[in-house]
Amino acid sequence: MGKRFTGVVIRATGSWYEVLHDGEAVRCRIRGRLRLKGIRSTNPVVVGDQVTCESDDGGDYVICDICPRRNYVIRRASNLSKESHIIAANIDQALLLATLRAPETATEFVDRFLVTCEAYKVPVTIALSKADLQDPSAMAEFRAVYEGAGYRVLEVSATEGVGVEAVCELLEGRVTLLSGNSGVGKSTLIHAIDPSLDIRTGEISDSHHKGRHTTTFSTMYPLAGGGAVIDTPGIKGFGLIDIDDAELWHYFPEMMRVAPECRFYNCTHTHEPGCAVVEAVREGKIAYARYESYLKILDDDEKYRK
Repeated sequence: MGKRFTGVVIRATGSWYEVLHDGEAVRCRIRGRLRLKGIRSTNPVVVGDQVTCESDDGGDYVICDICPRRNYVIRRASNLSKESHIIAANIDQALLLATLRAPETATEFVDRFLVTCEAYKVPVTIALSKADLQDPSAMAEFRAVYEGAGYRVLEVSATEGVGVEAVCELLEGRVTLLSGNSGVGKSTLIHAIDPSLDIRTGEISDSHHKGRHTTTFSTMYPLAGGGAVIDTPGIKGFGLIDIDDAELWHYFPEMMRVAPECRFYNCTHTHEPGCAVVEAVREGKIAYARYESYLKILDDDEKYRK
């Protein structure tokens, strides 16, 4: 047996991994048998994993074991696929960047991400990015919906320095997954938080008003103020996986608050008489956009199962 050590995966390219050990990033491959443990994931080793590595006969290092994860964020690998793609593991919180224009982040994308974080017990904050380019009334409406649901919403403009200090305080001493669609300004925000980090940034494509990918592989960056941030490639869609229809409403905090008042204990909050959730939607206590996302996710899950 060669030399062994345990470290944290800080970069994953799919074929090579960088593992942090004693302040040094060690380049490692993955041992083939790790792929055969019944993991339905396209990526058995992810950034944030604590792994055991050992040197092979040629002196290269291979990842031979993955320590149990305390949590992770996961999505469906591709449309109508039964495989999963784990985005990151062992994180303290997530920060979801969204923009209402240039480019527009779909409400359903936001809600699917939030549902996954709720399901896997990852605290999440939403940052409305590029605040200087957004419509103030649209931002106020967005905040009303998500703060009403129970989430903290920050308004951030990395280029103008707005909200950057609040983000720094949020990230300090914690491992944070930074996620969002391409072009919402993840890399620009990281650079504003810690200018010493070498993060490539990109501009919005004028022809399609969509973001160009600037992050190719997931990478964990240590922050000067303590903690670390995991920058991920821009995500286009966020298919849910392993969430039962009967439990979906558990991951909408505002529905959880009123559901105990439903007439039936097994209420699906879709058609039943005496449903407190539907009544709350009618009265405006639950945002219709959030309830609509709930119904769409239920409908999409039915399609995935066929």
